[in-house]
Amino acid sequence: MNMIDRRFGTSILGLILMLALSCGSKQNNVVDIKAQQPVLPVLIGKDQNQILKIQIQVPDSSQAISIAELKFSLEGTSDINDLSEVTLHYSTKDDFESASIVTKTSNLAPEFSLKENRSLSAGTHYFWLSTSLSSNPDLTGKIGVNLLGAILSDGSNVTPRMDDVSSAQRLGNALRQQGQDGIDTYRIPGMATTNKGTLIAVYDNRYNDPVDLQEDIDVGMSRSTDGGETWEPMKVIMDMGEYGGLPEDQNGIGDPAVLVDHKTNTIWVAALWLHGYPGKRAWNASEPGLSPDKTGQLILVNSKDDGLTWSSPINITTSTKKREWQLFFNGPGAGITMENGTLVFPAQYKDKNRIPHSTIIYSEDGGESWDVGTGAKSETTEAQVVQISEGTLMLNMRDDRNRANRKDSLNGRSVAVSGDMGETWEEHPTSRKALIEPNCMASIVAYDHPQRGKILFFSNPDSKTRRNHITIKTSFDLGMSWPEENQIELYADDTYGYSCLSIIDENHLGILYEGKKELYFQKIPLSELIGS
Repeated sequence: MNMIDRRFGTSILGLILMLALSCGSKQNNVVDIKAQQPVLPVLIGKDQNQILKIQIQVPDSSQAISIAELKFSLEGTSDINDLSEVTLHYSTKDDFESASIVTKTSNLAPEFSLKENRSLSAGTHYFWLSTSLSSNPDLTGKIGVNLLGAILSDGSNVTPRMDDVSSAQRLGNALRQQGQDGIDTYRIPGMATTNKGTLIAVYDNRYNDPVDLQEDIDVGMSRSTDGGETWEPMKVIMDMGEYGGLPEDQNGIGDPAVLVDHKTNTIWVAALWLHGYPGKRAWNASEPGLSPDKTGQLILVNSKDDGLTWSSPINITTSTKKREWQLFFNGPGAGITMENGTLVFPAQYKDKNRIPHSTIIYSEDGGESWDVGTGAKSETTEAQVVQISEGTLMLNMRDDRNRANRKDSLNGRSVAVSGDMGETWEEHPTSRKALIEPNCMASIVAYDHPQRGKILFFSNPDSKTRRNHITIKTSFDLGMSWPEENQIELYADDTYGYSCLSIIDENHLGILYEGKKELYFQKIPLSELIGS
């Protein structure tokens, strides 16, 4: 290279370096922004539902930047009118609950902006977009939102990275919220659909705190006549008062299960009543015997007018419990009516050696009398039951062998089948293999599809370690497999974990599940689980 070439090359190189340094000083070259929609429902009754998380990373080597405006799109939202307003939150911590409110607007369009004037120093910063819903959105609707760009104070526009796993969020209803009606905690969901299409939801009203029996607990009931879109005010349907001269916190009743007699449309609810034992837990305090002062009591109530009014408590302990058992009661959630009209509740007992077993309790005469099956498997407790063929029941069970800290544990649901109403049980080939769990109650329901035959739906926390990732799964082969493409995750964060499913109609599945001290309802189109 001659001198002219060298000088020319040097000047070009210098120009390139100058341009690089100049561009490097632009704020949009030193900041990284990514956004993601959370896997959480957007709930009626909640003022702040997370719909977008924004993470802004400012490198240590750069100067502080200033955010002037954030631009959003609501593409993927079923109906923008479902949103009453949106709110922008900010924090230097990855914690939505502690974030401060920056601004809000109810002036929404398919694309909208929120002004912001905030200096961001080196480090990680978080913004969240939240929303509240109008009073009567379609519960099968969805909210889709993404971040189009961030305008910095120097006028530059930073294009964010949207997380690949982001998807539109489903709507739902915060059916029972902490503190509502003066009740600290709502737990233990059960749900069934009557012949008239009415949804009956039952649950624990835990007045003082979230702990199990013994405590001041009654069974509450919510009723919907429009497929879960709206709900009537809560009613208490099981309350043992101050029986025996003891206060209500020594006469708690809870852990309900509900079933509908499809021959008569009578609704039955079963629950456990504990009398006495202050400060103790029913699971360990109940003793052998039959009387209320000795052992937990299995109580029923029923409704013959589609859930409008309810009977007085019916105690069936002496006719169903073996005297030597420490405890006997229903499995919470839901029961079924078999094709021949037999009513079946899942149940559980602790034998004379205090070892728990899942079983069933059933009636062949419309609830006039009840019989009990044998134990399906030791160390199993909360179960749910479905009929998989004529005369054959499948019991899907919580297995207390499951422990999050046991590396050798399969941590899966135990499954057994019986063709003789629980007299004998046979372990299912998928037992503790197909459906993982962190040791928790779950739900299973059967649906007779006009073209595809009997389909099973299952819900639980889809995790071996924590009660999170509430997921609905689908099986087309009577529980032998649960294809990933036929699953829907509803709630990714930690919850109390219990859930209950019910077929609403030929097009929709309902689920009632626990948040933390709260109960959420969602309505899922069956087509999203089984395909067109």
